[in-house]
Amino acid sequence: MDAAGPRGGGAGGDQGAAAAPRTSKRKAPAKPARLVFPFSAIVGQDEMKLALLIAAVDPAVGGVMVFGDRGTGKSTTVRALAALLPPMKAIAGCPFSCDPAKPAGVCDACRVSARRVAVTVPVPVVDLPLGATEDRVTGALDIERALAEGVKAFEPGLLARAHRGFLYIDEVNLLEDHLVDLLLDVAASGENVVEREGISVRHPARFVLIGSGNPEEGELRPQLTDRFGLAVEVRTPKDLPTRIEVVKRRDAFDREPKRFVAAWAKEEAATRKRILAARRLLPRVKVPEATLEAAAQLCLALGTDGLRGELTLIRTARALAALDGDAVVTVAHLRRIAAPALRHRLRRDPLDEAVAGTRVERALAEVLPL
Repeated sequence: MDAAGPRGGGAGGDQGAAAAPRTSKRKAPAKPARLVFPFSAIVGQDEMKLALLIAAVDPAVGGVMVFGDRGTGKSTTVRALAALLPPMKAIAGCPFSCDPAKPAGVCDACRVSARRVAVTVPVPVVDLPLGATEDRVTGALDIERALAEGVKAFEPGLLARAHRGFLYIDEVNLLEDHLVDLLLDVAASGENVVEREGISVRHPARFVLIGSGNPEEGELRPQLTDRFGLAVEVRTPKDLPTRIEVVKRRDAFDREPKRFVAAWAKEEAATRKRILAARRLLPRVKVPEATLEAAAQLCLALGTDGLRGELTLIRTARALAALDGDAVVTVAHLRRIAAPALRHRLRRDPLDEAVAGTRVERALAEVLPL
């Protein structure tokens, strides 16, 4: 865990540069890359870090919700993950970063293009501000140009930029209802549709949704809560050594960021290699019948609604096994990931005042004892 740093521009934001005068042949100096606190240097908060790594290995787990105290490094950890992620291949010039290895899922422009050039680009991690307008999120259509010239002039929004990456919403519990509804629709379909005055544009929009917030400031709508694959609780550390180490590392980074980042470069490279190795291993990881039965028994004991709990638990355990380098998912993997996969799927029991995490631990002890 690390104390949250100062809030700057979004992890996926663009910055326009002023054009140089025509008489000058010099190029404006490039802005140095903004240094980010290293993911590997974050102290504690192991559950949050593991959940984000699992989402990086297998986006199919459905995203991560991080709720907890202020100043516990929620935003810092998400932005650290963005700097850690290995780059990806995309079709050059495509505003949606379509995958050249999956022609069936490309946008309309890439589908009809005669020449597709693959380039290496960073995995997008895009911030969705609470005050964002719907046009900024979904994209905007130029109706006048469409009517005058007969072309669909489309300005891509945040959902387009987040395709194949991560969409991060800080204080997600304060997001306006109409944006929540919009995200639910896109998350379910994997496609963003913009319609104005009888003109329609659609494009792929598949991303990992990451939300963070403080439950004291408002609860998250149940419909959106259920869309997150994992729910992580973060707390302020209570032991003295951890608190001291957090302060020491954050202070060292703030005073000499280049030196601090360089000191953790080896650990960052090792974590990046671990993600890549897990992605390669993931398709070959097996889930035995006994493990499937154990997952179903646990969800039955907890009374989770529907079957999304079992599906998420198995997918998450498979990604965890891949991260560990294991070719088979065991009950031990289920135990390690059960709390974040299931705690937000429990019905409220007026006769049981225990918090969700405690109820999951109790069920684990009864159904899957050590």
